Amino acid sequence: MKISGFTIIKNAVSNDYPIVEAIQSILPVVDEMIVLVGDSTDNTIALIESIGNTKIKIHHSVWDASLRSGGTVLAAETNKAFALIDPSSDWAFYIQGDEVIHEQYHTAIKTACAQYAHDKSVDGLLFKYLHFYGTYNYIGDSRKWYNHEVRVIRNDKSISAYKDAQGFRRGEAKLMVKPIDAFVYHYGWVKSPQQMMKKQKDVSRFWHGDEVLKTHAVIPDYFDYTAFDSLEKFTGNHPLVMQPRVASINWDVEIDPSQKKLSLKDKLLYYFEKATGIRLFDFRNYRIIR
Repeated sequence: MKISGFTIIKNAVSNDYPIVEAIQSILPVVDEMIVLVGDSTDNTIALIESIGNTKIKIHHSVWDASLRSGGTVLAAETNKAFALIDPSSDWAFYIQGDEVIHEQYHTAIKTACAQYAHDKSVDGLLFKYLHFYGTYNYIGDSRKWYNHEVRVIRNDKSISAYKDAQGFRRGEAKLMVKPIDAFVYHYGWVKSPQQMMKKQKDVSRFWHGDEVLKTHAVIPDYFDYTAFDSLEKFTGNHPLVMQPRVASINWDVEIDPSQKKLSLKDKLLYYFEKATGIRLFDFRNYRIIR
């Protein structure tokens, strides 16, 4: 059995993506790691090269600016990276530039890949999610944060990234997947208020047209982390590859997780989910095989 990793990245340095940690977090699981670097204006290529692992294969791409609406360019680049993996691989492990896998889940991932390698009814593996917010001490726990997504897919090129590459489909058909007991740690919302707003303005170019981008001139240069609906305190430990970054945090934001800024409907659904573990009326970009 062979597993290939793949990711896309652009301007990782200027936007402070934990791409090095993302890549390092799955290197023990994969046999090769495809990194497709977009036409960056910073030292992203040097950053990836600094990892110095022979599994890593760096490729280069120019992002198509005409595909920026709705994040379509992210799916296009993800599909390019997927096409570059070794045809002999059974599985492809997708990791985004702000996602990290805790080392405690490596065995479970490899075991599931081996278990379903020859079961062609399984298109992929479904991961659980933790979305960190503001600092490394808080996670989003409302329905606005997706709680599952597919991150390991079969090496079948009829599968492709869907919409903004949050997940995958085969044409318009949802993938048939097996859930595994492993979390993706998502750190995309952990930056200083100034760095977060800089990133927001930069990446919004992949979703919006020129008229929306013109409004950036009057937006403050710092992100308001108090505008959350529901958070809870994180009581676990971070992946080993993330711990130097966690220890070096140089900002703080005042967050009161006891505040719940939810509508009556969302509040009822929130407390029902907390009591039962069931998320009602949730959109799923996949079909679970029981």
